[in-house]
Amino acid sequence: MSTEKIGTVISTSESPSSTYFEFVINTSDIIRKGYFVQINSPSGILIARIDEIIKSNRYFENPGSVTEYERSGLAMKDILPVSRWESLVARAEVLGISSDNIINRPKFPPSPGNEVFVAEKQLVIKFLGLNSDTGLDLGLLEFQDISAKIDMTKLFQKHLAILAMSGSGKSYLTSVLIEELLDREEQHGQVAVVMIDSHSEYSSFAKDRNYMKRVKIINGKDIRINISGMVARDLAGFINGEVSPLQIRELDRVMSYLRKETMESGKYNLKDLIHHILSDEAIKDTTKTSIIAHLEDLARMNIFADFNYPPLSDIKQGNLIIIDLDSVLSYRKRDIIVGYLAQRLFRSRQQRKVPPYVFMIEEAHNFAPEAMKGAVAKPIIERIAREGRKFYSGLVLISQRPKRLSTTTISQCNTHIIMRITNPNDLQHIANSSEGMSQDAIRTLPGLRVGEAFIIGEATNVPTLIKVRERRSTEPDHSRSLEDASKEY
Repeated sequence: MSTEKIGTVISTSESPSSTYFEFVINTSDIIRKGYFVQINSPSGILIARIDEIIKSNRYFENPGSVTEYERSGLAMKDILPVSRWESLVARAEVLGISSDNIINRPKFPPSPGNEVFVAEKQLVIKFLGLNSDTGLDLGLLEFQDISAKIDMTKLFQKHLAILAMSGSGKSYLTSVLIEELLDREEQHGQVAVVMIDSHSEYSSFAKDRNYMKRVKIINGKDIRINISGMVARDLAGFINGEVSPLQIRELDRVMSYLRKETMESGKYNLKDLIHHILSDEAIKDTTKTSIIAHLEDLARMNIFADFNYPPLSDIKQGNLIIIDLDSVLSYRKRDIIVGYLAQRLFRSRQQRKVPPYVFMIEEAHNFAPEAMKGAVAKPIIERIAREGRKFYSGLVLISQRPKRLSTTTISQCNTHIIMRITNPNDLQHIANSSEGMSQDAIRTLPGLRVGEAFIIGEATNVPTLIKVRERRSTEPDHSRSLEDASKEY
């Protein structure tokens, strides 16, 4: 058991109770909010976490007395032994009680006079559900020298949301996660990583000599979508506007004909489809005109073809595929690309054509928005959120605007990593959607420093504050200061 005693439980009007207690800190060591502490009792080891520290002094409790002494021109500390009566009182939230290697909910409060110790390292690791052997090393528990090694299955299988305002370090944290996945040894289980990168945030991985052999960047302008393997309803999903049941039936009839005609090659493109619809006399002119208008609109986007790029063979365990959309200026085109890639990836995983993967989406609120109708990517992202865990299709949603993110999707993310957020609407949305996030933790979010993060949900047994470790990979060019960028230009 721990021998580092740091305080003694005191009795107040409301504590100790089964939910929290207060204790006098009697050590000169620096004890801060967030420290895990323990109390040894006959029923087991009670585990708690300091959620507030108060400094008190009986000589300064009466405002009138302080005022009178100040009027005399003398400081109280020069007359009275004030330093002897100064004390630190910590308030600790009771988290559980450990007995016979089982963590239970506490049913009885500690007693006044109980000694309080810094919690043993292994006890904290076990209580939080960390994986000190094969976990992903994200950094350190705040204020304590304990590695925040998170179990990969707990973090990704039931999906993850990374939420933070711009500049809080969410891309940095995501890069650390990618490093951990790429550095993972084969015997510990590897996954493929596919990143939707809206602004070339992660392209520096391809320039890093430690990772470049396992990284492939796909330029958004080079992506192609094969229509010859689709049915009419799939193609209609990309169309901007209403498509009537009659139009879908006629489109499906022509596409079925083309599949038979091209059975040997198995290929046809939008140009072929438009040509056959124009020459089909069985389609009424009004219906034909509408279908052609929709298809020509898709053709102008220059992403539909008779082949797919990138190929599924690029999806490999221990490798990273970056879909760089920085050069794609059209949000609709981005939406179609993400929707199709997500659909193709998920179907391929269901058919076991690709290995277990983690699908990361930067600026996820643009692809799975709460309010926008007609978003192409939203339905498949929501489906992966609901069903992906059964097929080992992990989803990571990264967003600086949680309020705009689909409630259906974010509610299916069983783990949230939340960094600094100040927007009141986003804070309220997080409070409503993040189970286990206390009001005290919500109040803490606006004051978090860059690189500090709360982990809440499946990955840890209780909300846990960490300091993200330094990344090992090359940082992107835009991480330079404004001064350095100006000098180079």
